[in-house]
Amino acid sequence: MTADRFDRQRALPGFGAEGQFRLAAAKILVVGAGGLGCPALRYLAAAGVGRLGIVDGDVVAPSNLHRQVLFGVPDIGFSKAERAATALQRDYPDGLHIDVYPHYLTSEQALDTIRPYDAVLDGSDNFATRYMVNDACVLLNKPLALGAVYQHEGHVTLLNAPDGRGERGVNYRDLYPKPPGQGTIPNCHETGVLGILPGVIGTLQAAELIKLLSGYGETLSGKLLYYNALNNRFWTLALPAAGVKHRDIPVSEEAFRKTDYAMQCGASPQITWKEAMEILSNRQATTCAVDLREMHEYPDDVLMDSLRISLEDIDRDTHRFKDAEVVLIFCQNGYRSQVATILLGRVFPGKSIYSIEGGTGHPDAPTQFSQS
Repeated sequence: MTADRFDRQRALPGFGAEGQFRLAAAKILVVGAGGLGCPALRYLAAAGVGRLGIVDGDVVAPSNLHRQVLFGVPDIGFSKAERAATALQRDYPDGLHIDVYPHYLTSEQALDTIRPYDAVLDGSDNFATRYMVNDACVLLNKPLALGAVYQHEGHVTLLNAPDGRGERGVNYRDLYPKPPGQGTIPNCHETGVLGILPGVIGTLQAAELIKLLSGYGETLSGKLLYYNALNNRFWTLALPAAGVKHRDIPVSEEAFRKTDYAMQCGASPQITWKEAMEILSNRQATTCAVDLREMHEYPDDVLMDSLRISLEDIDRDTHRFKDAEVVLIFCQNGYRSQVATILLGRVFPGKSIYSIEGGTGHPDAPTQFSQS
């Protein structure tokens, strides 16, 4: 395969060989290989971006397939980051380098992960990650393509980049100085999402970085583009100029690494299966494991002696946790366990309560483990 697949792109007036050369030298990190990240990755690779990083600690689930277009039924249960990289490397073997990070970003390693790249595309679906990625990009002076979707509408903008007015580019905290309260904005698990919508928004995010890094056209820096799929409307809002530096953005890399974005955004603390197994094996604290799966969801025990409780019953069963110092909660995919962690954290603010990332669908989940 030669570079002939870029002929139609190079033929664009104002793009040409120089624009294609710039893309080949570009390095972009995509945070989240989900509904936004999948189409963005596809088009960034197809356009000729030379290096892509893919960060995602989740695994493919059946409910992902209507919108996460890099995956199919054979990918269910496998790492999103790894399967996305495999698909792209298969389809674009000529000159594309992919870095795979099959884990979630944390404040301890986000700066080191983002630093080698020219720009970041945020395809995450939670506020803790959005604020963390934004703050890291501000500290490292990296442009950030942001997208978000809700049911049948979405928006996209380019943050932390020159806005055409000679002023510092807007960042996420200029738009949303404070995270919304936990549970005040439902997610697609609760409300649903039109499958095509993240495809549109993710592709627009990719377009912003292709334009920025190739020097072709006008970006959305200083503007917010809205799309409503139900009435076929696009409209653009001019954003106010960036204000003073927000006090919630860490002043140094050291301060950033010490920031707990999950707590700052009211999100639930999460641990890996490896960490959960260490806690259960060490027995240094009274520990309770909670299995939120319904009977039709892989009914075999993963952690023997764990409490089997449905999410809808957890409010009235809080007495079952009063003697435990540490509570480990898991479900099939890691979502319900996060909700339960928040609910129990409000009832028992002094306890160590954790959601296990990825649930039993994660490749690291044990086949069976006894606490006794």
